[in-house]
Formats: sequence, C-alpha cells, structure tokens
Amino acid sequence: MAFQLKQNRKESENKTIRFPLPLIQEIEAVIANQDVTFSSFVLQACEYALKNMDTDENKSE
Repeated sequence: MAFQLKQNRKESENKTIRFPLPLIQEIEAVIANQDVTFSSFVLQACEYALKNMDTDENKSE
C-alpha cells in the first residue's frame, strides 16, 4: 500500500526532535500545496513505518 497523506490529527503531546536540514527541505517540498503540516506528515510517516516495518510479527503475516 502506498503512503498517502491524511489531513487533521487531534490528541497530541509535544516532543522535540532534530532533523537534518536536507530532510526538512525534502519534506517541505513534498507537503507544499498539500494542506498538510510538517508535524502531520511526520506523524503519518512514523505510523506508516511502524505498520510496515519488518518485525517478527509482520513476517508471519
């Protein structure tokens, strides 16, 4: 399944994270004109990664 951007998230907690500048620039280019915030993109990308990473649990499926 391809990664697709969703709009809007609700309940949250602040966390501080550092990104390499080239990665920030790449993300900002992807979300330009998409009505998606940087934070929303990062959350969705993390959720996608967690659901699709190779783990012992996923290998049995």
